[in-house]
Amino acid sequence: MIYVIRHGQTDLNKERKMQGRNGLPLNEFGKNQAEALRDELQHIAFDYVFSSPQERTIQTAEIVTGKKAVTDDRLDVFDLGEADGVHINELKRAGALPDPAVYKGVEDPIDFVKRVFGFMGELETKYGNKDLKILVSGHRCTTGCIGAYFEGIPEDKNILKLSSDTGSYKFYQLNG
Repeated sequence: MIYVIRHGQTDLNKERKMQGRNGLPLNEFGKNQAEALRDELQHIAFDYVFSSPQERTIQTAEIVTGKKAVTDDRLDVFDLGEADGVHINELKRAGALPDPAVYKGVEDPIDFVKRVFGFMGELETKYGNKDLKILVSGHRCTTGCIGAYFEGIPEDKNILKLSSDTGSYKFYQLNG
């Protein structure tokens, strides 16, 4: 079983600003969210804990599990490029994403899905037919992409709607 958690709140989340690779650590509310999630999942002894390399996801994973998280760059947040830190109401979009014609450095969404699906495929190959409890800590985009790995990419291609809220989780059954 894989438990996919989204990091707790940061000040950028609170301020409704786009948060990418220049993100912030958890704020007090975010730490409280992680502690509440820890209490909710306390009956689960996690065999493996994986996280995006971002501080906010590592903090969340380690608060929830009490274990050191193994980071993997494939779980890193979608690279927003120059849109990082832009207020959500001021963001120029191409669909659900920052418009790469406006903001330099925005990651290609197909490359993003490939890297997250690559991580998930490896996880499934390595651990899928074992009775393990695995926690993966990520972002709105990565938790949504993991949801798409299991449920399929939505017709409108918006994987963000498959994500959980900050400080929340979803779970899926790995196949071997």
